[in-house]
Amino acid sequence: MDFLRQVAQQRAVTRRDFLRSVAMTGAASQLLGFSPLHAAAMPQGQKTVVVTFGGGARDEETFAPEGQENIPHLLNELIPQATFFTQVVNRGILGHYVATASLATGVYERFDNFADVAPKNPTVFEYFRKGLNRPANDAWVIAPSNGFNRIGQSDGSLIVPGMGAQVILPKHLLASALNKTSTASAAMEFLLQDNYEDLLFTPPAVQNELGTAKLTEMLHLSVDDFAHHAQTLSSADELSVYVMRQLMKQFAPSLLWITLHDMDVAHTGAYSLYLEGIRRTDRLCADIWQMIETDPEYKGRTTMLILPDFGRDSDFSASGNGFQHHRTGDPLSRTTWMMALGPHIRQNLTVDRPLDSLDLVPTLGAMMNFATPSAKGKPIAEVLG
Repeated sequence: MDFLRQVAQQRAVTRRDFLRSVAMTGAASQLLGFSPLHAAAMPQGQKTVVVTFGGGARDEETFAPEGQENIPHLLNELIPQATFFTQVVNRGILGHYVATASLATGVYERFDNFADVAPKNPTVFEYFRKGLNRPANDAWVIAPSNGFNRIGQSDGSLIVPGMGAQVILPKHLLASALNKTSTASAAMEFLLQDNYEDLLFTPPAVQNELGTAKLTEMLHLSVDDFAHHAQTLSSADELSVYVMRQLMKQFAPSLLWITLHDMDVAHTGAYSLYLEGIRRTDRLCADIWQMIETDPEYKGRTTMLILPDFGRDSDFSASGNGFQHHRTGDPLSRTTWMMALGPHIRQNLTVDRPLDSLDLVPTLGAMMNFATPSAKGKPIAEVLG
């Protein structure tokens, strides 16, 4: 792990230097002024939105000078308002479901990434609902694939069953809404090629509490409306953010987790599609923050945390495939970053000290005042204000 630590520290310094170069060239006029604003106290009724990426992008395609054109919204709009952590290390299994489950439990889960299993350890959603006695509609996950359908609740061995988050699988929600009269149905067939088994996966106790009929009514998807607003109809992430918008309008949940996955098209080996996925993720992150800032239920009381689940292989790893995969477990594929925005978060602040990806859950618990006893990480002081 010493080598991993050394490379992670080097990457942190490099990211800081990349961001300094942006500020110095005027690409982001307020970026990294190194005189961080004091944050306001978090008001009552606080909310949290977590945005994760399935398979993060490398610095070569993002923060490095040659990649900065792919992330204009992160650089020019979000980072100037954020505390940016340059060094977040994932020491677990580099598979998307298992890594995201680890982010959600605060423990490195060890199950087969492709297995239809729930996390062994309690999730942040269970801690939140049990600790604060919150109803089922106050914690939601928007997941990119059927493989994520059990991420909302652990296997029940360590916490009372039925306290998890509801997990929406947007593609199947779209499939249920498509009909012959929709003007957009033909254009969306591509999205349905990777279909999902269940429209909504919830623990039985949660499903019984809300009722299927009410969920169908409250989360009804207007296909034509989505087609009208989406910049592309072939993006699962566009669909996920559309569903997120409807969820915010209908339930205004206090804890909302969304995973974006378009950039993982890199596995096909199509570099141009990988770059397109990065650019779309960059835009959608800005869209999500704008949604938060323009919604009266969220504005001024919401913290948003953005982080990849892990990185990708280096071009210089003999056993890897560069941007295409994350199979080597080399230090670069394990070292990512995190961004925090919100009313109690300092702006224009860059933090180089190392974080562990397991730190997310205890940070959410400390921020929202619920206990996370099984989580292995530590609360992040800079996020707590």
